Amino acid sequence: MSSIKVFARSLDWIVVASVAVLMAIGVMFIYSSGMTSDGQLVSTEYAKQIVWALSGLGLMLAAALIDPKRLPEYVSILYVGILVVLVYTRIFGRVVNGARSWLGFGDLGIQPSEFMKIATILFLSRYLEESAHERHSFRRFAISLGIVAIPMLLILSQPDFGTALVFLPVYLGMAFMADVSPRYLWFLILTASIVGVLTVMPLWQTLIAADTSVALRMFYEAPYVYYVLVAAVLGFGLSVLGYRLFKKRYYYWMAYVALVVIIGLGASMLGRKVLKEYQVMRLVVFLDPSVDPLGSGWNILQSITAIGSGGFSGKGFLQGTQSHYRYLPQQSTDFIFSIISEELGFIGGIVVFSLFMLVSVRLILASRTVNSPFQRGVLAGMFSMVLFHFMVNAGMAMGIMPITGIPLLFLSYGGSSLWAACIGLGLSLGISARRYES
Repeated sequence: MSSIKVFARSLDWIVVASVAVLMAIGVMFIYSSGMTSDGQLVSTEYAKQIVWALSGLGLMLAAALIDPKRLPEYVSILYVGILVVLVYTRIFGRVVNGARSWLGFGDLGIQPSEFMKIATILFLSRYLEESAHERHSFRRFAISLGIVAIPMLLILSQPDFGTALVFLPVYLGMAFMADVSPRYLWFLILTASIVGVLTVMPLWQTLIAADTSVALRMFYEAPYVYYVLVAAVLGFGLSVLGYRLFKKRYYYWMAYVALVVIIGLGASMLGRKVLKEYQVMRLVVFLDPSVDPLGSGWNILQSITAIGSGGFSGKGFLQGTQSHYRYLPQQSTDFIFSIISEELGFIGGIVVFSLFMLVSVRLILASRTVNSPFQRGVLAGMFSMVLFHFMVNAGMAMGIMPITGIPLLFLSYGGSSLWAACIGLGLSLGISARRYES
């Protein structure tokens, strides 16, 4: 009993309280999203969310009781087990919003990819701890990236671009904390940037650019793109040869740049074939929503209108118009922040922002006082996941981030993402509470 009291005093109740307040705000505005303009409640989503929120808090506190020193023993089983479930889901799962990412029957369903985030954070943390002696080796970078890439590619094949995207910043945050060589991390960032830009480039040139640039067409239009690819391969080969013969450092960096171009071009060509047109259009309308105001740009335009109409103090709870007149799509999930900002205004947005920043800051501060590399990695992974979810979801609601379908943790309607986040945060709280134990 005394040990439980000591643990309770050590628990970061500021984080628990912040999450509880975020969940309460989420339930309030999921209720508001189900209200019509004539005051009728047409959705019972809020009632389900109450159940998920209360059970989520229970899961968070239960996860905090797990001894973090025992976690590494089970993370392999957890990681492989959920990977198997992901493969099963890809073949036999239910299709919801165009993605085969759900298991369940009727109204009851679960999204395994949400729990895969937590399993990946745990498994990657253990590998980064075990490979700490290979601090700057390419092998460490490749294996750690592979641990993230396997579930990421499986989720992309569903296709669920938004959920898959979360794995990348989680990896970068954890790899940085584990001292993976910066040149490898920059390689990943530069390659991913090239893939994103060149995947969108053809539609951007067609729909937005006043004049199509011949120089840019070389990087995506056949046969010119193949010429560029061959030139990059030749440049890479000559640079590697030059480095082996003369041992000059600049040959290394020439090969580095050439390989970034090769992988970036190849992946962008594959991306244009794999990604659906509506997914690419989401990125295009982020640059200019007016190119398709009644189609792909509708969500962003209505969300910006809702946030702008809220002003400083908002229209008042249950007084929003964009949501109650059903102009705002997916308002209880992807665009819950828009409803909050419309009804509570700038003040409400700042409250939500402050609560997320409080949780994030407490996680990163706890990671600085933890001695175990495994536990520090878990805290870094959860910090990256929570912060990325908030930045992208709130950013897409305000029109400064592309629409990716990433939920706002603890507020958006849905049980899988909420439960997974609560379990991950609970494990982090358990680590933080025991950080001074020998």
